[in-house]
Amino acid sequence: MREERWSAYLDCVGELLSTPQVQAMKHIRHHPGVSCFEHSLFVSYVAFCLAEKWRGDPRAAARAGLLHDLYLHDPKCMPSYKQCFAHPVAALRNARVLCGSLSREEENGILAHMWPLSSRAPRSRVAAAVCLADKLCATAEVLGLWRRSALCRTACRPAPAFGGNAVKNG
Repeated sequence: MREERWSAYLDCVGELLSTPQVQAMKHIRHHPGVSCFEHSLFVSYVAFCLAEKWRGDPRAAARAGLLHDLYLHDPKCMPSYKQCFAHPVAALRNARVLCGSLSREEENGILAHMWPLSSRAPRSRVAAAVCLADKLCATAEVLGLWRRSALCRTACRPAPAFGGNAVKNG
């Protein structure tokens, strides 16, 4: 992983990473052995890279990726089929409260990330990047590849840009 790309990524999401709402995702289990925060960070960075490649808006992709699972409740509080469809709406509501306003691309990226399971389809390169990143990252997490990735190693080391480090409390 290139240091300049990681730095450019942090320029897009650094202010969000330190918010209490985003930090709260560290305490929500998402996939086996992966917190909602770790998953969202992974999706955010991959979406950022995809948007760069696809000539989309990398900042919007990074922000939508980080906020796509900002539902802030225990996913076991409802049946999994309801969680699948309800959490993008809850995430968008919480993202609007956190950010004040979002671009249409960011909103669509958050709402459409469950496509094709949900009826909302990606309508921009940003939303397509978030949607694809979510599938790729979930697969890597379930297979145990996230923990061995350069991104995990980089995100776990101290970084003063957001008051500690991204993945671990500190």
